[in-house]
Amino acid sequence: MHRRLIAPGALAAASLMLAIPASAATLSPGAPGIGDPYYPDYGNGGYDVSHYDLRLKYQPSTDELAGTATILARTTEDLSSFDLDFLLDVGEVRVNGAKASFASSGQHELVVTPKTPLAKGTAITVVVRYSGVPSSKSAYGFNTWHRTPDGAVAADEPEAAWWWFPSNDHPLDKATYDVSVAVPDGTQVISNGLLQSTSSQLGWTRYNWRENKPQATYLATLAVGKFDITRSTSEGGVPVINAYSRDLGDNDGAARASVERTGELVDWLSGYFGPYPFSAAGGYVPNTTTGYALETQTRVYYSQRQFANGANASVVVHELAHQWYGDSVSLKGWKDIWINEGFARYAQWLWSEHEGEGTAQELADYVYASHPADDAFWTVEPGDPGPDDQFDIAVYDRGALAVQALRNAVGGDTFFAILKGWPQEHAYGNASVADFEAYAERVSGRSLSSLFDAWLFQPSKPSAAAVKGTAVKGATVPVQPKSWMKIEATNDLH
Repeated sequence: MHRRLIAPGALAAASLMLAIPASAATLSPGAPGIGDPYYPDYGNGGYDVSHYDLRLKYQPSTDELAGTATILARTTEDLSSFDLDFLLDVGEVRVNGAKASFASSGQHELVVTPKTPLAKGTAITVVVRYSGVPSSKSAYGFNTWHRTPDGAVAADEPEAAWWWFPSNDHPLDKATYDVSVAVPDGTQVISNGLLQSTSSQLGWTRYNWRENKPQATYLATLAVGKFDITRSTSEGGVPVINAYSRDLGDNDGAARASVERTGELVDWLSGYFGPYPFSAAGGYVPNTTTGYALETQTRVYYSQRQFANGANASVVVHELAHQWYGDSVSLKGWKDIWINEGFARYAQWLWSEHEGEGTAQELADYVYASHPADDAFWTVEPGDPGPDDQFDIAVYDRGALAVQALRNAVGGDTFFAILKGWPQEHAYGNASVADFEAYAERVSGRSLSSLFDAWLFQPSKPSAAAVKGTAVKGATVPVQPKSWMKIEATNDLH
């Protein structure tokens, strides 16, 4: 979880303009950022990616990664050059078959200047050959490549791709993926989607994974190590692939007792959110030292520390809810994080209702009463929390309070119609908080601006009447719902 403000690498881009032929004087470099105010240099301007084909080779003992990324894209403006977000060492770049010049810029930009300038609307194939040791690379003082005793894991938010493939690293530019990785025999590779094939030659085994639905770059994941892999199919027909490091120790049983419920929970969530949007589901639990979980598309990343105190289905519910709210429907800008986290947290409240461990209203009453009016909790605005508070607990808990307030305002039937209809309305695309408000108003047939303003955009505690819970009227905090400790244990989630 990294929240940095980054200054654009304008000088490098300007120097590259000097090499543009006079005939291309009207063309300009693509922007080094996609335009997100939270992370100005994340993503890039001037093109839209449709597919990543990654053909890699990785040696766990030395952390050496080498390979070729083939990126299919189309220009969205006239370009003299364009950027990719990347950190490893590049040996060659080709654009539409011709060698292109390239240079590093800033802390994570790869500036590519094609042999021939590119007109708007041009289909481009970008081939990048590269190598390096991901664990040796850092940007802005951090590294999101996680080494394990038998391999490595790429899983982080809002950035992880830079350490293993060049990309347009922002959720606005989603694409499909083929991820092919060769590793020494006896080592395995986990990634998104479905395993298409494996092959072995001269002591190396190649794993070929495919995610055939649009996927944000931060949701692409890679795990290399020695795993116990389980396969099943949910009652609803969704293939489930789970993987567990073979050295989880005392956490192994609790991890399996949680993650092996994935198929059951996918089917249960489908009752609220509509049909599962992807070709497979599942999760993996590597032997890492991180404390968070992440909704990596179709194959959720779980830290083993999530299960240090025993099984916890609530964490699985949270990350699976993201497959609809966050993965299929992705945010337009990082300020829209409430759509991801508020609804994933609320899914945990619905699970608590289902398990008879506290209704969503009882949880809302408890959260509301637990934070007095002068608590800093209320100063965070979930609808636009700022980069420093993007993953603050208020985005989760106050965010879920906003969802409950919506439920109370529009009534159960309309609320659940909104909950299920939203992922269908924007399937495989991007949407903002403003888009959600407009959708909820259209479905409910009423103005909801004051509700959303109070719960998402005001740095103060809304009135008790806004929650409509009976318990919040007094000064005493209500009895803690039975599910609360399990939910609170997931506070390091994404």
